[in-house]
Amino acid sequence: MIELRVRKRVDRLVNPIGRGLARIGVTPTWLTMVGLSVTVVGAVLVAREAFVAGALVALVGAALDGLDGSVARARGSASLSGALLDSVADRMGETAMWAGLVFALSDSARLSLLCVLSLGASLLVSYVRGKAESLGADGRGGIMGRAERIILMTLGLLFIEYVEVMLWAMAALTWLTVLQRFYISWRQLEHGTP
Repeated sequence: MIELRVRKRVDRLVNPIGRGLARIGVTPTWLTMVGLSVTVVGAVLVAREAFVAGALVALVGAALDGLDGSVARARGSASLSGALLDSVADRMGETAMWAGLVFALSDSARLSLLCVLSLGASLLVSYVRGKAESLGADGRGGIMGRAERIILMTLGLLFIEYVEVMLWAMAALTWLTVLQRFYISWRQLEHGTP
C-alpha cells in the first residue's frame, strides 16, 4: 500500500538525497551492498537478543537500500541488472532478519513457526509480483508490501513484549497479501489488462 499510495511523496524527499549522493560519487550498487551489510549486522544483533539495537540498525540498512533507486536515476545508470541485484539483496536482508529472530526465539516452537510462516509469505509476496510481471501483469497490490513488513517488524522488535502479537499479525497479513496479489494478477492475466 505504501508503494502504491505514498511512493510519489517519498520520492520527493528521497530524490534530492539521491542526487547529492550521486554528485559525491556514491553508486547504487555500493548503497545496495552497504544497506544489505548493515541489515545483516542488525540481524546478528537481533539473534543476540539486542532487539532495539537490531531493529534500529536494520532500519538504517533498509533506509540506505531505499536510496539506491534514486541514486541510479540521478546518475542515469538505472538498469535491469541493478534492479535484479536490489531485489535479491532485499530478500537476503529480509531472510537474515527472520533468521536472527528465529534464533532469538528458538525456545518457543510457536513463535519460531510464526517466523517461518512470515518469511515464507514475504518471499511469496515478492515471487508473485515477479512472476506476474514476467507474464505481463502488474503484480503489485495487497496490504503488506516490503515497507509495511519492515515497519511492523521494527515495531515488534522495539516493543519486544508484543513480539507475539507482531508475529501473528505479520503471518496473517502477509499471507493475505499473497492471496491478494495472486488474485489481482490472475484477474489481470485472465482479462488481458495489466
